Amino acid sequence: MQNTAEDISNEASGHKANLSNPNTSEASKEHSKQVLESMPDQPFYGKEEQNVSKNPNQVAGGLKATINNDTIPDSTKEEAKEKLNDM
Repeated sequence: MQNTAEDISNEASGHKANLSNPNTSEASKEHSKQVLESMPDQPFYGKEEQNVSKNPNQVAGGLKATINNDTIPDSTKEEAKEKLNDM
C-alpha cells in the first residue's frame, strides 16, 4: 500500500465495515478498532489539494437545491437562505 489519501480512506472504510459486520470475530473487530484509533483524526477524501477550496457556484447550487427540497425542514431552508444571501 502506498499510503496515499485514497489508500488510507479505503483502509479506514474496510475497518469500519468490519466493526459493523456481525459475521466477523471479536478478535478481528478489536484489531480493526485499534487500527482506527491509531489513524489520524482527519478525513482522507480524495486528494488533499481538492479539499482546499470549494467552488462557489457549486455551493450556491447546493444551497438552492436545499431551499427547494420539500423534504428539508423549514429551519434548515432558512439557514440555507441566509448562507446564500451572505455569498
